[in-house]
Amino acid sequence: MPLGVILGLVLMELSAMEQRYHAVMEVLAGAPVTEVAERFGVSRQAVHKWRRRYELEGLPGLAERSRRPKGCPWQLAAEVEALVCELRRVHPRWGPRRLRAELVLRGVTCPPSRSTVYRVLVRRGLVTVKTRRRRREEYVRWQRPEPMQLWQLDIVGSCFLTDGREVKVVTGVDDHSRFCVIAAVVERGTGRAVAEAFLAALARFGCPDQVLTDNGRQFTGRLGKPRPSEVLFERICRRNGIETLLTKPRSPTTTGKIERFHQTLQGDCLNPVGPFSTVTAAQAAVDAFVDEYNYLRPHQALDDRPPASRFVPREPAGAPGQGLGLDAAASASDRESDREVGARVLTTSGQWLAGDAVEVDRVVPPSGNLNVGGQQFWVGNSRVGQMVRLWLDTTTVHLSLDGRLLKTVPSRQTAVTLARLRAAGGLPAGAPPSRHVAAQPTLGKVSVEVDRVVNAVGLIGLGGRTVAVGSSLAGQRITLRLDETVAHVIAAGVLVKTMPTPVPADRRGRLWGARIATDAMPTAQPVTVQRHVSCRGQTMVAGQTIQVGFAHRNTIVDITVADTTFTITDLDGEPLTVIPRTTTKEVQRFKAYGWKTTTT
Repeated sequence: MPLGVILGLVLMELSAMEQRYHAVMEVLAGAPVTEVAERFGVSRQAVHKWRRRYELEGLPGLAERSRRPKGCPWQLAAEVEALVCELRRVHPRWGPRRLRAELVLRGVTCPPSRSTVYRVLVRRGLVTVKTRRRRREEYVRWQRPEPMQLWQLDIVGSCFLTDGREVKVVTGVDDHSRFCVIAAVVERGTGRAVAEAFLAALARFGCPDQVLTDNGRQFTGRLGKPRPSEVLFERICRRNGIETLLTKPRSPTTTGKIERFHQTLQGDCLNPVGPFSTVTAAQAAVDAFVDEYNYLRPHQALDDRPPASRFVPREPAGAPGQGLGLDAAASASDRESDREVGARVLTTSGQWLAGDAVEVDRVVPPSGNLNVGGQQFWVGNSRVGQMVRLWLDTTTVHLSLDGRLLKTVPSRQTAVTLARLRAAGGLPAGAPPSRHVAAQPTLGKVSVEVDRVVNAVGLIGLGGRTVAVGSSLAGQRITLRLDETVAHVIAAGVLVKTMPTPVPADRRGRLWGARIATDAMPTAQPVTVQRHVSCRGQTMVAGQTIQVGFAHRNTIVDITVADTTFTITDLDGEPLTVIPRTTTKEVQRFKAYGWKTTTT
């Protein structure tokens, strides 16, 4: 057998460490480095490196070493990665682009790229890897070049009340800016309800050049039987110089912007917050969502800017809707609808009612419900006996207490009810009250506290969104303390949880029940949980496996969870052991369950 083959078989049987040792021995014995490197099939630099390691460390220096780098200057900071994971857990519908925009809003310096955020979500198991779609550069975005050129209108359901009824939401968005101009909750999606919501939007933002709708009976009568006819919505558009555009039947992609808005409305407002107790409660939740959507929420189609950054309303020219007079050929039912809608929008002189608003003062009754002009307003039992001022017109009602705005709700007042209120001592109203608290412009810079009751699944409502505080607090009344970037959950005077603040600083003054925090921050108290020790002498708390001991198998133990340790005691209070805590997860279960006593 040739010598080279024999040498190869011998080298195959030697380990890498042994080969390096033989190579170093040959070099130290005087063999040329080039010949040794050629015989062992490595470079001359490798032989020199083995020799240096052997001279410095001896035989252990020839062992295999990891080639992993000791550090990376571009590695994402741990606190930023934790914030990304927490935001994703609180808002499962947020993707990498939205999460990066939220990091910028929260003041994170040098925010990571969208691909870095995506890799964090994949690494932590918070997103499912899918096949990549076409690059967005290949899409051609269809939109009008200026705002107020086209509105897209539609009606959406999936808004339920606690009694099981489904109500509708009349919606409308501006095609250029995606600004929501209409979001009115109505009991039934009738033509008159659509006309009222549309007229309120015209009064607030002015008349667009065109409106795009589907072929619903509320929007068009061209498919009416036995012959086409003009519905109230078309009449309003015709007499105010608005061109109506209709989609092809069964073509929802033509109104894709309003359909996409419906998905966001249902995912962020209707489904998490609902069902609602009343239509008024549903409208208040939708108003809060629309306010956040228009002015705060970053929109991916607008380079992560809110729709309000691109929307410019128009001043109403004259009185949009003055043409709501009665046609001689209109039917009796159409005449009645026109009268009711026109009475809520116009005075007898054809001027807008915004200048004829009324302010009245009312004392909150024991029920917490104010009844003004046939409309009820819930202000809460905590304000019984206090004087509340109401600013009313035919579109909006503002409730304020001691100069602080409590809430803003849609108005069901008419010209007749406002006249009666003025006759009963109502005062001519000035400008509508500010949506922000007069004495709270600095609430974004100080700590704010709000009280909430946790529902059965561990959620609370805050600023039109749901916030998860933990199912262990279900049914309890908690205090949420909002600092600059951190929110503290306090229950019974004990700090139980800390998380990123879910409300931007500029919106804290508008939270229901917000007050400036005056008390000192309570300290976190250790939590005691019960666990069953398995037959192997182990148990688990907050995702960490704890070795209690084989002698305590199939028993119940108490575990005190502190910031850095787990203290295990038996049910009689005798201490067993103390184990360092290495997990940062929260305790989700407090009682032992799912065990059976075994006999030996």
